[in-house]
Amino acid sequence: MKLDRIIAIRNNKIVYRDGDKCIKVFCSRCSKADILNEALNQARISETDLNIPKIHEVTTIDGKWAIVSEFIKGKTLLQLMNEDNTKVDEYLDILINIQSDMNSKKSPLLTKLNDKTKRLISLTNLDNGLKDKLINKLNSIPEGDTICHGDFGPSNIILSENNIPYIIDWSHATQGNPLLDCAKTYLMLNLRVSKEIGEKYLSLYCEKHQVEKEIVLEYLPIVSAIQLVRRKEAEKDILLNWIKKVK
Repeated sequence: MKLDRIIAIRNNKIVYRDGDKCIKVFCSRCSKADILNEALNQARISETDLNIPKIHEVTTIDGKWAIVSEFIKGKTLLQLMNEDNTKVDEYLDILINIQSDMNSKKSPLLTKLNDKTKRLISLTNLDNGLKDKLINKLNSIPEGDTICHGDFGPSNIILSENNIPYIIDWSHATQGNPLLDCAKTYLMLNLRVSKEIGEKYLSLYCEKHQVEKEIVLEYLPIVSAIQLVRRKEAEKDILLNWIKKVK
């Protein structure tokens, strides 16, 4: 495999293209269990009729773990939004339609979202009283059993040259309540894209699903606690502000 064409660089991995293959090489400090779980998630999702890159193999390259998948030629929805901001609403509508379809599917062997969320809340440095409030709120929410991406957003949707949308990056996939997935998307749009686009997304999503915005916003402290575990200093104050609003 040739690793001379870099597609993306992240804190814990570098993504390369080699012909019709996409090679995600993880840094040496990454957990072997997490990498294998990501590959397992992708394999399980491939058993549905969702459009995702086919996984070819899990291997090691120069002593580092790597996941080799099908390369999808196209642009992400985020790239398309940045290239033509007059079509933001159109691309958000595409995003929501894909998310709705994904959230209608089931993959019974995926980790349960509520179980994973409780574990992640326990790993935060929040005080025990706040942790208890978050878990009590989580327990009050219908658990759900449909596919949740966990990091669903325009950067993880590739629109192929044939205009077929592909969902990528399944490392956080679980089965659970789709409104928690919506809340996480809203959170990440606010953090990584813009508050304006986050608000547009939430309005369009709630209108399509006939859900009150306030319901999704009540779930924001829970998904903020999940994000806090990533320990990104630039996000900490914003996340804590949302977490403390838990009812």
